[in-house]
Amino acid sequence: MHASQPTQAPRILVVDDDPITCESLCTVLARHGYRTATAFSAGEAIEALADAERDAADHPAAPFGVVITDLNLPGVDGTELLRRIRQDHPDAVVIVLTAYGTIEAAVNAIKLGAFDYLTHPLVEEELLALLNKAVRHGALISQNLHLRRQLDDRYGLDNIIGRDPRMLRLYDLIEAVAPTRTSVLMTGESGTGKSLVARAIHQRSPLRDRPFIEVSCGSIPETLLESELFGHVRGAFTGAHADKVGRFLAADGGTIFLDEINSASAGMQLKLLRVLQERRFEPVGSTKTVEVNVRVVLASNEPLEQLVASGQFRQDLYYRINVVTIELPPLRDRLTDVPVLAEHFLEKQNRAAGRQIIGFAPDAMAALERYAWPGNVRELENTVERAVVLCRGPKIGVEDLPPRILENRPLHLSLRLPRHDDAAAAPWQGETLAQALESQERRIILAALSANNWNRNRTAAQLGINRTTLYKKIRAFRLDELSQAG
Repeated sequence: MHASQPTQAPRILVVDDDPITCESLCTVLARHGYRTATAFSAGEAIEALADAERDAADHPAAPFGVVITDLNLPGVDGTELLRRIRQDHPDAVVIVLTAYGTIEAAVNAIKLGAFDYLTHPLVEEELLALLNKAVRHGALISQNLHLRRQLDDRYGLDNIIGRDPRMLRLYDLIEAVAPTRTSVLMTGESGTGKSLVARAIHQRSPLRDRPFIEVSCGSIPETLLESELFGHVRGAFTGAHADKVGRFLAADGGTIFLDEINSASAGMQLKLLRVLQERRFEPVGSTKTVEVNVRVVLASNEPLEQLVASGQFRQDLYYRINVVTIELPPLRDRLTDVPVLAEHFLEKQNRAAGRQIIGFAPDAMAALERYAWPGNVRELENTVERAVVLCRGPKIGVEDLPPRILENRPLHLSLRLPRHDDAAAAPWQGETLAQALESQERRIILAALSANNWNRNRTAAQLGINRTTLYKKIRAFRLDELSQAG
């Protein structure tokens, strides 16, 4: 009984300098529904593969899915042909033909990337069975390559948009650091794209096919963060009904991205220092040491130097992670990038929503360029998404933008700032500058919380700060007492 042929059989290129062998192989394959072509040398095969790939745009079935090639070819031999195929046509699966006396060469070809080999004289049943496996293997390769291209499209450098000189330096840093296993520390305000940069570093590294694990340290309660990062064993604490694999172990062999590392407690900082130095840890409740091999990328939305100076961040951990630092500039410092970012997000939203909006009206774009963007790139993307939803014309107009953009005010607050003559007339209360600034900061945060009915997430977004930062300031200023009192 013949091996069943896959439903969608790919084209097969048969390469052999013997026309009779080529013809007999093609006859057998055609009898089972396969479409074939022949080449009598490596040069002809390379040309046929290139031609088929160029035709792929108009004819999706044009590329060759499988190449069956003899190893003994005139001029360029089958081994060199295999190398060229693996380099230029990674979707193609290669089966090599060899005689009984040259099995060693066939095994070497497999080490170089061939799928398998067949020996002369060919047995039809064996040929069809192996071909069936090769076709299925090729489908998996194509699927993996497609997914990889999708990841490149989503997280590659093409999605980190900007022409500002600071962004150009950022691209150079990513390209330089990605191939290494060096720890990377990113700094920048919330919404500047730290997660996107971390993924871009991973995607352009040798670890791209290994896991990428992202942990937002600031969004996980302190009591659960250790278990989340390092895992736990059953019975380690109330509610630990089963063993849990932590994020570090899940990222083994790949990259772990620790965002908002500035929010980690002193105890957690000490544990992280050990993991970074020794690449080992114990899950919560366990005495067994686990070793991992991971690349660590970290990010902070507050200046770590200041936290070190104030004693809130360990100096030894800071020096350990501050190997390569990437600073992401806030959008207000590169407003010349707003038009290109806005057009990029418009194109993205057009695809997602099936719209055909052709751009921005001049006054709408001028409003975007005037705004300070406290929420940075993330706020701009959300603004464009909202505009696409509301837009009813061919272009996005000022009527499609939020009022705060048009009024050039970052907060929905009615805060009366003192005029120059008010400040001059106001009596000095004997405060230091730091105390005066702290007092003003407290009033602004309290006004924002009141305006948002104490919704902390919305307040943090409007103030352009991280939720963790807001929670810390609420505790520092004892504003939670006012909330409870209210």
